[in-house]
Amino acid sequence: MARILITSALPYINGIKHLGNLAGSMLPADVWARFKRGQGHEVLYICATDEHGTPAELAAAAAGQDVRTYCDEQHQIQKAAGEAFGLSYDWFGRSSNAPNHRLTQHFAHALEANGLIEERVDQMVYSVDDARFLPDRYVEGTCPHCAYPKARGDQCDNCGRLLDPTDLIDPYSSVSGSRNIEVRDTRHLYLLQTKIEPQIRAWVDGKTGWQPLAKSIAYKHLDEGLIDRGITRDLAWGVPVVGPDGGPRPGMEGKVFYVWFDAPIEYIGATEEWAEANGGTWRDWWRTDEGADDVRYVQFMGKDNVAFHTVSFPATIIGSGEPWKTVDQLKAFNWLNWYGGKFSTSGKRGVFMDQALELLPADYWRWHLTAYGPEGSDAAFTWEQFQSTTNKDLADVLGNFVNRIVKFTESKFGGVLPDGGEPGPVEAKLIADVEAGLAEATAALEAMEFRKACQAIRAVWVLGNEYLQVAAPWTAFKTDPAQAAVGVRMGLNLVALFGRLAAPVMPFSAVKIAASVGATDLSWPAPGEDWTQALPVGRPVQAAEVLFKKIEDAQVAEWTERFGGAEAA
Repeated sequence: MARILITSALPYINGIKHLGNLAGSMLPADVWARFKRGQGHEVLYICATDEHGTPAELAAAAAGQDVRTYCDEQHQIQKAAGEAFGLSYDWFGRSSNAPNHRLTQHFAHALEANGLIEERVDQMVYSVDDARFLPDRYVEGTCPHCAYPKARGDQCDNCGRLLDPTDLIDPYSSVSGSRNIEVRDTRHLYLLQTKIEPQIRAWVDGKTGWQPLAKSIAYKHLDEGLIDRGITRDLAWGVPVVGPDGGPRPGMEGKVFYVWFDAPIEYIGATEEWAEANGGTWRDWWRTDEGADDVRYVQFMGKDNVAFHTVSFPATIIGSGEPWKTVDQLKAFNWLNWYGGKFSTSGKRGVFMDQALELLPADYWRWHLTAYGPEGSDAAFTWEQFQSTTNKDLADVLGNFVNRIVKFTESKFGGVLPDGGEPGPVEAKLIADVEAGLAEATAALEAMEFRKACQAIRAVWVLGNEYLQVAAPWTAFKTDPAQAAVGVRMGLNLVALFGRLAAPVMPFSAVKIAASVGATDLSWPAPGEDWTQALPVGRPVQAAEVLFKKIEDAQVAEWTERFGGAEAA
């Protein structure tokens, strides 16, 4: 049994997340966590709300609340949304909690002791009309490298280069739109990434199992040359900058650490929160000198977060000189778009997590976003594709199979798994085909190839339907009830197996599928396991309510009008 630490990119605190956020980090992390737990491994899945920075301050002001109250409420909203979607976090923490404050300050002191922190009198953008220094992402302008007109001060979404706001051409405040901005002197701490660039490159070189997307982004930034990054900001809300004694640091009064410095450290902070709440330990998950050397650490995130997790956060960990666990596998996802455009709350384009559950149960969304998500490339969500795949995969293939065989057992065999008859060549072929499908699905999930895994799982469901067509127990029952019993037994054991295959992706439906044949085992099938004998003869079965209702054209029309569709792209 392995020990596996899983983290997904922290959702930001300002508002509930849309389906693209879900598909690009939290959901695949959950699917993989459930898969590995189903294999019997010890899994710790950690996430948290990312609560510091200007967006939280501005959102709180817009809501007429102080920042702490706003974050308290939003954390509970996001936690509840994750639970409703079946996200099986072992802990969903908060970057504003005490462990992250302490750890962030600790890392800053360790980096400075190693000569990797430097105070600089910096020039930063100040918005006169907003009466505040503007964090990097709140300065927008034209990218000096690719001329993209809406580049942010920290990164250009068009060419992917990391930027400083003073690099931008024709900058303006994205808070107010004001161009009445000026550059003023302010003192800040810098992380000297340039001094440890060779160590970071060597670390990336050693990650032979990373997917091409993650590794190419890492090398892109290394090849362009790392820059020293400011890690403090002029804000009231965040982790305070303190001296080694814990008191105010002279010259840095009123400053906090940059959100992109403290947010990844919250992976560790949230693990400490989990340990405190559960009476466990956290250092043996994160310190290689205290037991974490046998931990496999896997991160899940969208591609826009990769640079920070392959350069900046490793610079913090490696630069500390302490034996902290670093990521072993980084699974990056592309973007889920809305009909080729971006999700937009203000433009009423796209579905957000809370809204999605008003329309359909969580598993409909979980299946589609996993089986057709933005894995190998950007993907576009459309109502038409969602309707088609839901109706075909879930209603016609999976739901139809379960419903047919269980109801037939109720009507012809008294609602119990029958005895009699001997399996023949048809059953032998089915078993061989299913075994091959299970091996393919397992290998794909091991490799975190989620679309491929779902295709393999669906293919096994199809094998069940094809088997019923050939075995035709409803026909055999008229002349050879014993032979019909063979088909029914095989079919009902397939139902139990299908519930187990559905469990990582559709946990709620998996419970219903298993319950229809009196089963409770939702573990992932082990190689060589005889799934054909999972259910004992005489086991009562009972058809569930309709597992998956088809999406009708009228619903698609209604949702398109409410949330936008092709005409809004």
